[in-house]
Amino acid sequence: MHVLWGLLMASAGLFMLVCGTLKSNFSIYRLMVARSRLLWGEGHAVHHFYQASGLILILIGALWALGFT
Repeated sequence: MHVLWGLLMASAGLFMLVCGTLKSNFSIYRLMVARSRLLWGEGHAVHHFYQASGLILILIGALWALGFT
């Protein structure tokens, strides 16, 4: 079961990384960015946050899927 959850977590991280890099107009990503901009304001910090968070989620998800956590 931990393999499934690890892969799902890594997939969510990949989504955040790709959307943050491309500054995507995908509706779910736009909603997440809009909520984040309420906290941080305008600028590129929001997209950089999603890139870094995506990398971390990919790493943790891969470790979880492989059974290291």
